[in-house]
Amino acid sequence: MTVKSVRVLGLLFAASVAFVALVALGGCAGSPAASDTRRIYADAAQRIGADRVPVVVVPGILGSKLEESATGRSVWGAFVYGAADADRPDGARLIALPMREGAALTDLRDDVVATEALDTVKIDTLGFVRGVTIEAYAGVLKTLGAGNYRDPLLARGSQIDYGGEHFTCFQYAYDWRRDVAESAAGLAGAIRSAQIAARNARGMAADEPLKVDVVAHSMGGMVLRYYLRYGDQPLPEDGSLPELTWAGAKDVRWAVLVGTPSGGSVLSLQQMVNGMNLHPIAPHYRPAVMGTMPAIYQLFPRTRHARVIDERTGEAIDIFDADEWARLDWGLVSEGAERWLRILLPGLSPEARRRTARDHLEKSLRRAEQLHRALDVPGEPPAGTELVLFAGDADETAEVLSVDERGRLRVAETSPGDGTVTRHSALMDERIGSAWRPRLQSPIAWSQVRFLAEDHVGLTTSPAFTNDLLFLLLEARDPGSGERWSVGSDAGVTP
Repeated sequence: MTVKSVRVLGLLFAASVAFVALVALGGCAGSPAASDTRRIYADAAQRIGADRVPVVVVPGILGSKLEESATGRSVWGAFVYGAADADRPDGARLIALPMREGAALTDLRDDVVATEALDTVKIDTLGFVRGVTIEAYAGVLKTLGAGNYRDPLLARGSQIDYGGEHFTCFQYAYDWRRDVAESAAGLAGAIRSAQIAARNARGMAADEPLKVDVVAHSMGGMVLRYYLRYGDQPLPEDGSLPELTWAGAKDVRWAVLVGTPSGGSVLSLQQMVNGMNLHPIAPHYRPAVMGTMPAIYQLFPRTRHARVIDERTGEAIDIFDADEWARLDWGLVSEGAERWLRILLPGLSPEARRRTARDHLEKSLRRAEQLHRALDVPGEPPAGTELVLFAGDADETAEVLSVDERGRLRVAETSPGDGTVTRHSALMDERIGSAWRPRLQSPIAWSQVRFLAEDHVGLTTSPAFTNDLLFLLLEARDPGSGERWSVGSDAGVTP
């Protein structure tokens, strides 16, 4: 299985894996680099020091392993004998989130937990297990040795002996099926754990302020943005917006987003309508199964941006209107969903199944629209927190979908991007779908934006990304410190 064959949801699982590997951190591209980053950052990387700012890594959608907590059975992350198979009733029920008419999305819980960020996918073919490694997390750290950021999960597995040094890199694994705001609340816990570890290593008081750096990929960047703005506040059940407090920003120094679809991706709608095929020998994830997952709806583009167009009228389709889904025969309310609804909702009458599916669709669409409104409130983080974006703009990327009278989707327009996320979406450019205006119009107050001529996978393995990221984390001025760089006649660049 190649990296290309694993491209899904427009938010690549393969990219999430490669990203987790890379930001572990050293920026160790496996291929020859334009710059010798090992040599450039030799001093900074080898001197881990007690003052090293911890880094929390947030993978994208599909980038965390999911297991059934009671049995340890793999739900996502391995396609081997005994793992949940979405083509079988028991596997489909395990992978899908529960649905219950009248229940809040936050109350729909199952026995599945996220265990760790993914580094390897295993596929069982005719009895032979073949391990497929894509820039494995552990492998990158082994290459870097003991002179860089250290991950406690790898140390516990005896994969790397850090010689007693303290840990400075932490994975945040989360259930990527669930609401982004819920995942943001979990990120709050991951950041607290990183702070506790760092305070203990430095002999700091438990209440002494300590910031971390967070590097987030794809949907992970949406999780990070919600956390910065609202901390662990949930989205209110009445549809209103949480209070914009920037509660999370007080704990984050550099907030680095890589290939994040802040403006959504039409590819997520394609996968929701048509289902998801990872590989010819891997399970097929049907629209009814995927339709149970609130997070995927939250990856949709905004209606105001007119990214999904009615082929007959040329008008934008409101993809957050459940009546439109019924008209177009999409997802949970499509005729084709009935077979899988019988599997996902056993014991219910056909009428009750249809009501439950419609209810779940409506709740998920409302929650997605509510999350978008919360993320789209213009605002600038407080001093001491800076937002940095890495995005691709060299590959033609699906931008606009047209929909025919039978509900079939077709890519009508492309635009520069990384092959998965458009440049417009990464920037959250509000000019799309409206009259063009000079200068970027975005609710996100970017401190820095870096464009790379790379695809969605290549962003995370690019030598330019490696170099720039390591500079930010190891050598750049501390955000909010008031320091600026100037050139001196003898001493070179000094603060």
